[in-house]
Amino acid sequence: MSQPSRLLLIDDDRKLCRLIAAYLEPLGYEVTAVHTGPEGVERAAEPWQAVILDLMLPGMDGYEVLKRIRKSSDVPVLMLTARGDEADRIVGLEIGADDYLPKTFSTRELLARLRAVIRRSSTRREQPAEEQELVAGPLRMNLGARVAALEDKPLDVTPVEFDLLACLMRARGRVKSREQLLEEIRDRNYEVFDRSIDVHISALRRKLGDDPKTPRFIRTVRTAGYMLIDPDRE
Repeated sequence: MSQPSRLLLIDDDRKLCRLIAAYLEPLGYEVTAVHTGPEGVERAAEPWQAVILDLMLPGMDGYEVLKRIRKSSDVPVLMLTARGDEADRIVGLEIGADDYLPKTFSTRELLARLRAVIRRSSTRREQPAEEQELVAGPLRMNLGARVAALEDKPLDVTPVEFDLLACLMRARGRVKSREQLLEEIRDRNYEVFDRSIDVHISALRRKLGDDPKTPRFIRTVRTAGYMLIDPDRE
């Protein structure tokens, strides 16, 4: 019999925590709930298959909790938010959330997104050895260690940015549409998230020191998508 998947739920809504646990535990998940930001940071140091994190928390908000988790862990994080503002959602993605759900979610959608972030994390860990490193000129990525470097200097990228850059690196010299990028790096609702690709590309360009008008690395192909420039062909 397989061991249950351990989930950390960080949310101050105790009733919601009980409902989520009651739904997920019969499906093979072991849910541990804590109700403040500092508690969440402390417990997140333990091994978990995924973390479900509320944005509005006492003691420390979800953004700060996520930043602290990402200093030492790449555990999949599914963020819950009662806010409807797209800017709030994009901030969560920018600082390292793997996915998010509004608090009007259905239990079926929660389960689907939870399974998706865990599956993506498992796929990354099982990456074949021959695909562990990607190189494009001065840009290097170690997929196993999940680190990227430019001219041997580490790049501080979020998990979403890392996966997006890896996708572009694998396809260097070829255009990837927003839809293709979304399909390859996340199991998301395209209607909601297609514009967030532009935000992540913009953040990557800043970190690469790339000028979109005269790019060294990421080129925008009008109406088509994005392409990582292949230095061997330029």
